[in-house]
Amino acid sequence: MWDQWAIKAFNLIRANDLVWSFVINNYLKGKTPTPFDVLYWTNDNTNLPAKMYLYYLRYMVLENKLSRKNALRICNTPIDIGKIDIPVYVIGLQEDHIAPPQTAFTTTELVSGPVEFILGGSGHVMGVANPPSKKKYGYYLDGKLENGFAAWKDSAKFHEGSWWTAWTERLAKKSGKQVVAAKTLGNAKFKVIEAAPGRYVKEKCAPHHTENGKH
Repeated sequence: MWDQWAIKAFNLIRANDLVWSFVINNYLKGKTPTPFDVLYWTNDNTNLPAKMYLYYLRYMVLENKLSRKNALRICNTPIDIGKIDIPVYVIGLQEDHIAPPQTAFTTTELVSGPVEFILGGSGHVMGVANPPSKKKYGYYLDGKLENGFAAWKDSAKFHEGSWWTAWTERLAKKSGKQVVAAKTLGNAKFKVIEAAPGRYVKEKCAPHHTENGKH
């Protein structure tokens, strides 16, 4: 249930497109919504605990504590992402209304290891899911870091296709030897439970009622 509230909260950021367009076309005009696979995906419940969701909204979104050294504490442990010294690959999306590319770019200034930034087309979901099979949005890569997002964008090169292609090339260079995928599932210690997708994805999240009747 709480992840549905998260979707509603993010939809309000772009209310004209993600809220009122449906009110006008579906409710007022009586038109049936066009089937759209991404909308079905975003409406899939993941049963986020209420405390986790509220903690995330307050401390990571509203107060942005993850960006400040030791400001955020998880399990009583201070978090400092400046200690991350492994290679980091950061993606921003040009039309992202939840994590604007300028905001995503600041990650390159917070970590300590080698970092790359890539700018994909479209928005928060479609831009990430942009499949290599379709040359639809394109992406920017190889801009100069350390002088802010605008300077990076001016120096970056545009490429046709999906950013996944460039990311896959980077992963291949840093990966070990490929191994043949197992032909059978499970082993002597971990038995196969059931066929995919599994019973968990079929569970429904029922609203929790408190003593005063509120959710």
